[in-house]
Amino acid sequence: MRLTALSLRRFRNLASQDLAIPREGLALVGENAQGKSNFLEAIYYLETLRSFRGARDDQLVGFDEDVFRVVGTLAEETGTREVAAAYQRTGRKKKVTIDGEEPDRLTDAIGHVAAVLFSPADVAIVSEGPAERRRFLDIVLSLNVDGYVEALAEYRHVLGQRNAALKAPRPNRTVRVWNDLLVEAGATLMHARRSWVESRAEGFSRYYADVSGGQAAAQSYRPNVQIDQASDVGEVGDAFRAALEEAESSDLRLRTTTVGPHRDEVRFHLDGERELDVREYGSGGQRRTVALALRLLEADTIRDARGHEPIVLMDDVFAELDEGRSERIMELIDRDDAGQVILTAPKESDVKLRTDVLPRWSIAAGRIDA
Repeated sequence: MRLTALSLRRFRNLASQDLAIPREGLALVGENAQGKSNFLEAIYYLETLRSFRGARDDQLVGFDEDVFRVVGTLAEETGTREVAAAYQRTGRKKKVTIDGEEPDRLTDAIGHVAAVLFSPADVAIVSEGPAERRRFLDIVLSLNVDGYVEALAEYRHVLGQRNAALKAPRPNRTVRVWNDLLVEAGATLMHARRSWVESRAEGFSRYYADVSGGQAAAQSYRPNVQIDQASDVGEVGDAFRAALEEAESSDLRLRTTTVGPHRDEVRFHLDGERELDVREYGSGGQRRTVALALRLLEADTIRDARGHEPIVLMDDVFAELDEGRSERIMELIDRDDAGQVILTAPKESDVKLRTDVLPRWSIAAGRIDA
């Protein structure tokens, strides 16, 4: 999979341009605040239909404009594909098409670009609270596991209804109505999360050691519901139902649902005599290494789920890495035959990956020059 063309119209500060993307990728060089990250954001928007920086769609529309539109043309073994996304401030309308056709559901339009994004902001996955780690899992699994995004949407909807029932004047009459639906969707989420974390545990440890220069680390799934003995989705559901019944009195007292995958955690710990939580005890370099390992696992997941190389987007990744980690991450990406790479850097000397093959583009005040 590779991106062959990108059309930009009124996306953030970027000039309206039609760009032919080189087969091998490119290095976009420019000073800060010129639009480098916006360029990668526009590409990644076509994969997830949302900003990787957490911005609302209306914040992605250029100043004094009403509509943005981004169109990507992709080449794959079976032919070409066009993914287009537009948003209009007036009426808050989003429109997405795949090869000119609107999908029945918006969720059917995600995951068509096969991009993985490396960013210095990824350290928040490790440094911030559990919600960031759940968000990482939800995005990776929604894009690559059939049925996950539907289960996630259903779980969030039912959880909202159950919590509303718990806040009602006589909650005990209506709360249990939502349990079966919550269990069905929640069991799917927990089973998929556990499967991904456990199946990728060896890869995580290997990538962490590769990037860090031999240090040891591990990842583990810490579900809010005890599912250690559950071998399939049905048994996970049984455990979740039992946990809901046990927590009913506290839920009624606190007027919120206290158990379920919305309270799951993923832990990363340094291996040694004591397993130290990287979030609490890790250095800045160790946290960034965990984040890099997770993105490399995401790239592996795309390869396994979709059968082709991902498009690698790198947003000034080497700025906060020491020289040793920078060299090792470059070796890993080249070793994995990452295919097309699109990266940004503030100056020419900061382009450290594939320096002999990546064409240099420049950007100033949102205008890109090839």
